[in-house]
Amino acid sequence: MEKISRRRFLQISAATFGAATAATHLNVPFAVAATAKGGGADVKTVPTFCEICFWKCSGIAYVRDGKPWKIEGNPLDPLSQGRLCPRGTGGIGAYYDPDRLRAPLIRVGERGKDEWKKVTWDEALQYVADKMKKIKAEHGPESMAMFKHGTGARFIEHTLRAYGAINMAAPSFAQCRGPREVGFTLTYGEGISTPERTDIENARCLVFIGSHLGENMHNSQVQELANAVGKGATIITVDPRFSTVAGKSKYWLPIKPATDIALLLAWMNVIVTEGLYDKAFVEKYGHGFDRFAQALKDRTPEWAYPETGIDPDTIRATAREMARYRPATLIHPGRRSVWNGDDTQRSRAIALLNALMGNWGRKGGLYVPASMEVPGYPMPKYPKSTRGKADNPGKKYPFAEEVISTGVRAATISGKPYPIKGWMVVGTNLIQALPNRKETIEAINQLDLLVVVDTVPSEIAGWADVVLPESIYLERYDELMVETFRRPFISLRQPVVESPHDQKPGWWIGKKLAEKLGLAEYYPWKDIEEYLNARLVKAGLSLAELKQKGVVLGPQQPIYVEDGAEISFDTPSGKVEFWSQRLADAGFDPVPKYTPPDPNPPGAFRLITGRAPVHTFSRTQSNPLLIAAMPENEVWVNVQVAAKLGIKGGDYVKLKNQDGVVSNRVRVKATQRIHPGCVYMVHGFGTESRMWKSAYRRGASTAQLLTRYKTDPLMGGTSIHSNFVTLEKDA
Repeated sequence: MEKISRRRFLQISAATFGAATAATHLNVPFAVAATAKGGGADVKTVPTFCEICFWKCSGIAYVRDGKPWKIEGNPLDPLSQGRLCPRGTGGIGAYYDPDRLRAPLIRVGERGKDEWKKVTWDEALQYVADKMKKIKAEHGPESMAMFKHGTGARFIEHTLRAYGAINMAAPSFAQCRGPREVGFTLTYGEGISTPERTDIENARCLVFIGSHLGENMHNSQVQELANAVGKGATIITVDPRFSTVAGKSKYWLPIKPATDIALLLAWMNVIVTEGLYDKAFVEKYGHGFDRFAQALKDRTPEWAYPETGIDPDTIRATAREMARYRPATLIHPGRRSVWNGDDTQRSRAIALLNALMGNWGRKGGLYVPASMEVPGYPMPKYPKSTRGKADNPGKKYPFAEEVISTGVRAATISGKPYPIKGWMVVGTNLIQALPNRKETIEAINQLDLLVVVDTVPSEIAGWADVVLPESIYLERYDELMVETFRRPFISLRQPVVESPHDQKPGWWIGKKLAEKLGLAEYYPWKDIEEYLNARLVKAGLSLAELKQKGVVLGPQQPIYVEDGAEISFDTPSGKVEFWSQRLADAGFDPVPKYTPPDPNPPGAFRLITGRAPVHTFSRTQSNPLLIAAMPENEVWVNVQVAAKLGIKGGDYVKLKNQDGVVSNRVRVKATQRIHPGCVYMVHGFGTESRMWKSAYRRGASTAQLLTRYKTDPLMGGTSIHSNFVTLEKDA
C-alpha cells in the first residue's frame, strides 16, 4: 500500500485528460463534439437513464471513439419526452470532471486531515469488512447505519440488510419530501410519490406556494408547465422571491416568509364560507367537514393580512380564481417541504385545499398513477432484529414513515437507545445535507468506521476512514427503474463507456463486500446482467430488448375518474380527512393551525434557500459543463435594503448568522424581486473540501449557516429557513 499526503491525493483525483482538460472547464466535451464533424468518426448510441437528479430521465448517449460525446432525451421515455433538462444535457461533464475520485483510499491519521493511502479494492473492502465484523460482534449489526441517496445505493443497502443493519436513512425524507408525504397521507391515505402525480399540463389554474418549478428542474413538470402556460392556464405564485414561475403568473403574492399556513387557512376560509368548494366531492368523500369549516371560521383574509402582508382583496381574488376552474385547479404539493418546523401541517393544508377543489383523480388535478410489476429475484430473507430502529425511540415523532437521518445522527452522539458505531454513506454529502454540521462532525467522531461511496471528493469524504470511488451513471448498470406515472414504464441504466480509472459500480461494491462479510448467498447471481435479465424474463421482457430501447412502455391504464379510474382512501374513516381524529388522538391539531414565526432580530434577514436549473444539491459543482453555466451562487438582497447597507449589485459580502458563523464571500444580486425581510441563496455551493478543487470555496454555503433548526413534531423533519443573517461587505 502506498501512503500519500493530501497533496498527492489531489493529484490522484486531478484531471484525467491532459492539456485539453486543463485549458478551460468547457474545452473537453466541446472539443470532442467539434472533432465529431470530421471524417472517420466512430459514433455509437447507447440508451440509459440519468442520475444527475432523482427524476431519472431516460436518454440516448452518443459515444465517439470510445469517449462520451453528448446525451439527449429518449423519445420513448414518458419522463423526458425526448428532451433533457440543462443538468441532464450536461451530464456528460461528469465523465470529464477533473476532481473525480480515482482509486480506493484509507485514511491516515486524524479524521478531516486529508491524508490518505491509496489501496487496492481488495484491501479497502477487507478493511471495511473487518471493521464491520468487529462492530457486529461488540455492539450488534444494528450499530451499523446507512445514509443513502441515488440508485447506486440499492445493492450496498442490500448487503447491509443481509448483515443485519436496520437503520437506513435517506436524508431526502427528513430534509426534503417527508412532511409532504406525511401531510398528504394523513389527509388522503397515501402520499404524492415520485414523480409527483400532478396533472400540470391539463390544469386550468396552477398554484405554486414555495415551489420553485423552473428552478427546481423536474423535467416533465417543466415541460408540462410550458404547455399549460401556452394553453392560457392561470398561474398563481406565492413566494417571497419573484421566481422563474412567478414570471409566468397572473398573480405573484410576495408573502412574508414563514407565514404560508396563514394564507392557506384564509384561502380555505373564503372557499368554504362562500360555498365555492366541490360540494359533491366533499359530500361523497369528505370526513369531518363541519368541524373543519368551524375551525376556519375566524381565519379570514383580514386576519391573515397583517401576518402575511397579502391584502384581503388579493386573497379573495386568488381564492375565487382557484374555485372558478375546479376540479382542474392544482395546488402544487412541492418537493422540498422542510421550511419552518410546522411543515407537515403546512403540507396538510395544501392537501386540504386541493380536496376543496375536488381534484383527486381528476383531469388537471392529482391523477391516479399507473404502474407495472416486475417480480424480484429470489433472495434469502434478511435477519430479523428485536432491537428496533434507533432514530425515533419511543415514537417521539409518531407519524414518521421512514428512518429520520437526524435521528440516526442524534443516536450516534448520545449512544441511545444503543450505540451507532459505523456509518455507510452512499451518494450523499451529509456535511451539506444535514443542518448544523457541528452536530454531524460530533457524531462522526463517535464512530469506529465511516465509509463514503461517492464519485467526487465531497466534504463528507474528507471525514471518512475509507473512500470508495463509484463509477458515474454513464459507466454502470443499476437496478431497474419501475416507476408509477401517467403511463407505466421500465427503464434501464447500462454502461455507455468504461470507467476511466479504478472506479466501480455500486452493485459490484455491494456484492464484493458481501463476499468479504460471508454473505455471498445474498448474491446468487454471477453478475448484474444475469440478475436484471432474470427479473425481466419473469415480466415477459428481456434485457436484450431494454438494452436496445432503453425504455419499455406498459399498457395504458385509466388515470382519471372520468375515464374509469377508481379512487379510494386508506384513512381510518375511508374518506378524505378534513378533520383528523388520528392527529387529535396523538395530541396534535386535527385541522392545521397557524403559529407566527420568530421575528427577525434587529438588522437581520431570514435566510431562505433554493435550487438552480443547472446544479443538483452539492453534487455537480465540479462538473465542467455545469460550472461553466453557473460557477458560483449569489445572495439576493432587496435593492432598497442594499442601498441602506451601502452595498450594490456585484459587490462581495460575507453573511454572519445569529450564532456568529461567517460564510465565504458571495456576490450580491441587488433586486426588487425579493421581500425586504429575507435574503436568498442557491444551496450547494461554498464547499470547504480542499480535495474538491474545482468547487472549493466557490460562492457561499447555505448549509454552513444553518446552525439552528426546528424539528417537525409529527415526523421529525428539520427546518431550513430558521436562521437569520447580517451582511458585511467583503474587503
